[in-house]
Amino acid sequence: MSILKLNQTFVDNDLRCPEGRPRFEFCDSPDGGIAGLYVLASAGGNVATYFLRYKDKSGKTCHQKLGRTTDISLAAVRQKAKALKAEITLGADPRGAEKKARKEELSFEKFMTEEYFPFITPRKRSVTRDRELARRLIATFGKTPLSKLNRKDIQKFHTDLREVEGLAPATADLHLRCLKHALFLALDWNLMEGKNPVSRMPMYNADNRVENLLTDEELQRLLGVLRSDANRPVCLVMMFLLSTGARLNEALKATWDQIDIPNRVFKISASNSKSKKTRSVPLNDSALEVLKQLGTESKAGPLFLGRGGSRLTTITKVWHRIRLKAKLPKMRIHDARHTMAQLMCNSGRSLLEVQAVLGHANYSTTTRYARLSMNTLHQAANVVSAKLMSPTPPILPESGEVMDCPNVMVVSGEVPAAEVPA
Repeated sequence: MSILKLNQTFVDNDLRCPEGRPRFEFCDSPDGGIAGLYVLASAGGNVATYFLRYKDKSGKTCHQKLGRTTDISLAAVRQKAKALKAEITLGADPRGAEKKARKEELSFEKFMTEEYFPFITPRKRSVTRDRELARRLIATFGKTPLSKLNRKDIQKFHTDLREVEGLAPATADLHLRCLKHALFLALDWNLMEGKNPVSRMPMYNADNRVENLLTDEELQRLLGVLRSDANRPVCLVMMFLLSTGARLNEALKATWDQIDIPNRVFKISASNSKSKKTRSVPLNDSALEVLKQLGTESKAGPLFLGRGGSRLTTITKVWHRIRLKAKLPKMRIHDARHTMAQLMCNSGRSLLEVQAVLGHANYSTTTRYARLSMNTLHQAANVVSAKLMSPTPPILPESGEVMDCPNVMVVSGEVPAAEVPA
């Protein structure tokens, strides 16, 4: 920082950031200048910026931007700084007025493009999906200031998505959830005031879960195709998914350093896991058999390589052909994961075990498979049935009565020890 009486000639010709410094303040001298006025120069920049340094009501030092040196003269800046200092003396806070004006003028579109997406892009994996949802949101609310967004209009938008545009209830809810998250961030960043207009807004909450569960006959059909089809790389991928319950992306991005054959473990890295946490998947005999057939271990790279020798990145087209060949036109790739859960449940394994193998972060996600273990539950319930339907045991009579049992007589409620049947 350097204190001097600023003049226009110095600002135009000699205002440079000292070598080796990223930025430097040239402060106007109180003697003949304006106390608190300074111009900030940056390294490598041709344009500097005027600021006024002042203290607010709490005594905190604040900095108010006045303009760039290329846009306003020093004389005009001094007049502006003098007027601001007078307002501050009377109790005004330039930052408060500026912030309020920004809140009123910040449109939803500007907030989404300049604030929301720059923040979530490095933090959220589903940012591509958010951009798709935001297109409809911006088309409807883009020009509306954040402060003017209201619950009634948002509720109508949500209803129209289903009633007018014909979107599925779950898709309409996704738009609302995206908007809700964005506005919570706007509130957190103090870019809007009040409450989130989407908070506690009723959603459709439709159950759109699809589980194409296979019968034993369908499973055998599928396995027959996977064992015989000419496209071995894709068939091995599907066999690996059926054996481990892994997600497709987890399998296609898997590398041999994640495979621990002696301990029979597939370690999925946090960067490739949906939960963003490292998790271990047990390798059963069928999974180990798949790994033996790959022939890529010596290359110390990806597990699954295509016919050209490069890593497989998609199997959708080939899978479509394979599922038609197996006469399973509705089966999705992700249904291999559901099939493994189905097989585990039907063999009597607990939901906690299914949760651990599939890597569900929440137990509630696993409970969707509870109905798959109905055969096991029937067997458990029949244990009670066996007890209830067993032959009724003889009832001890009152004294003086004879039981309907041969060679046993009870007198005065006592059974002679010598007469108790062996």
